[in-house]
Amino acid sequence: MNDIQGKIKSFLEKYKLDCPDKIFLVAFSGGYDSMCLIDVLSKTCSNKIVAIHLNHCWRGEESDTEEENCRLFCAEHGIEFYSEHLSSDTPKTETAAREARYVFFEYCAKKFSSDVVFTAHNKNDNAETLIYRICKGTGIAGLQGIAENRSIYYRPLLDVARSDIEKYCMDNGLKPNNDSSNCNTKYKRNFIRAEILPKLSDINENILDALTSLSQVAKDETEIVEEYLEFVLDKITEDDKISTKEFLKLSNSVQKRIIYNIFIQNNLDYDREKILRILDFVVENSLSKSGRTCSLTTNLWIFTSSKYIELVSQSEEVLPAFHIEKEGVYENNGWIFEIENFNDEILKFPADSENTAYVDLSSCEFSLGFDVRGRKDGDIITPLGSKGSQKLKKYLNAKKIPNHEKNNLMFLTQGNEILWAIGLGISDKIKVTNNPTHRLKYYKKREI
Repeated sequence: MNDIQGKIKSFLEKYKLDCPDKIFLVAFSGGYDSMCLIDVLSKTCSNKIVAIHLNHCWRGEESDTEEENCRLFCAEHGIEFYSEHLSSDTPKTETAAREARYVFFEYCAKKFSSDVVFTAHNKNDNAETLIYRICKGTGIAGLQGIAENRSIYYRPLLDVARSDIEKYCMDNGLKPNNDSSNCNTKYKRNFIRAEILPKLSDINENILDALTSLSQVAKDETEIVEEYLEFVLDKITEDDKISTKEFLKLSNSVQKRIIYNIFIQNNLDYDREKILRILDFVVENSLSKSGRTCSLTTNLWIFTSSKYIELVSQSEEVLPAFHIEKEGVYENNGWIFEIENFNDEILKFPADSENTAYVDLSSCEFSLGFDVRGRKDGDIITPLGSKGSQKLKKYLNAKKIPNHEKNNLMFLTQGNEILWAIGLGISDKIKVTNNPTHRLKYYKKREI
């Protein structure tokens, strides 16, 4: 067993992939890296292997020839081959091509019921990635380089230099494709490969090892930071909401790192300017009682008030609606509304809670019916203890309800009159002076 085979075997053991029932998908361009990888895998394990090939069709006949070479290689080695052609509408950029490849990989994972996709990134690729990120501007997290494992993607050649891969192909009589576009230095990574790395080698002949070491140090440092952040967030977060007061007690560096993580965890593009902009927004609105939102994307916002900080996404959930004509239990869309007689003659009864209210409906005409629904234009309410009615909007603003929460509120109504703002309070018109006539409950159906 040669050195590359040994490394791949150890990699499979490390990630517990050395079980024969797993289907291995290999991103197979037919170049030196992917041909080396698929050849080693076919000799190392007994798993079903599927070579997946995306023809970008950017180099005409050359692209088609490469696809055919991949097909023939797989046929000769008893490896299943699957390919597709990239849409002609795809922009001819490195970024667009990369995104299209990963869409293709995800599709193949579902098609072949696999949770393992191997890509053939190697030590040189990692070095090029680090140099590219340094030139663009990156933090410690960016210096981690290419991850060995991310979700369904595994990269067993990351610790193998390209020169060793080329030697393996030569020693084993393999004839990889040679993508002519790899020589085109208008592509940034090709420029780094052809111009930058050789010059860095003049400074340090072991530049690949040095950059790999830097990558590992960055991973170690990032793990320490993430462990600390997890500890901090656990103390200042409840129900996915960060306490604004506690957030402001943190150092500026930790505050920025928490915001940075929000961008990363939601796969958002970021730079230092965006992080500082969001931090300024949080600080500026940290005394706001009703709170304000700041857009991160078209359907994701960060909300800040004097109480908490949270992410808000556009909800497509349809609120349930109930029409009530008599006492009973009503169910809709996984929610339950109960209205029942309360005949207990004791003067003391339980206090209202978030989902329960004790009310006197004797002044309401049951024949008109009631509705449980979300808010509508024209809704009014007579707040408890008030002699006159007011617009629901004014009532909610007085309660300091954030705008993004208002559309999720539910109300017991008769016409445009709000009788119970569920979780907020009842109307003065159904307050209890002696004993309640009814008990109201609204809650989520328990899943069995």
